[in-house]
Amino acid sequence: MTRIALLRHFPTAWNAEGRLQGRTDIPLSAASREALAALALPPPWTDGPFIASPLARAQETARALAPPGAQIALDPRLTELDFGDWEGRVGADLLADPACAYGPVEAWGPDFRPPGGESVPELAARVAEALAERARPGAVFVLHRGVMRAILALATGWEWRGPEPFRIKRAALHPVDLDAAGRPVAAHAPVKLVPR
Repeated sequence: MTRIALLRHFPTAWNAEGRLQGRTDIPLSAASREALAALALPPPWTDGPFIASPLARAQETARALAPPGAQIALDPRLTELDFGDWEGRVGADLLADPACAYGPVEAWGPDFRPPGGESVPELAARVAEALAERARPGAVFVLHRGVMRAILALATGWEWRGPEPFRIKRAALHPVDLDAAGRPVAAHAPVKLVPR
């Protein structure tokens, strides 16, 4: 077994506004940068390796927490779900539109695909491929909520229907065990980041 840790990027201004970011490259907010400056990775996760989505919000989070001079590998397969025509839209506005197929994240299901965007199975396939190639013991992956859902779904056997059997927390590592082929097979309780 190989144990890795998943970390959701810190918030952006779009997170605060409830906008769907997807592949839109939005940097961290000033408040997130300030919060990251006061936090550190807990042992034994301090030495990496570090792998991140290439989007600025994930890169910035990884760089703020990795030791000085640490290499951060970027992998485009770890980019967030492509929300297509919904990118930049406020989720509450989409929910209020009776003609829109958007719904709460718990209702997306395995066949969910935003108009002009990417399906859940497409996301899961590219993420699984990246894990199989990139995973090393102690690796910290800095990701997006959708990508983390895909990994945790595989680890727990959740089939994208109904409430998630896991909770993705901010400012916390989510340890996941991978088998010899790099497939997620178990998820563990989140571990909070620690004060610097």
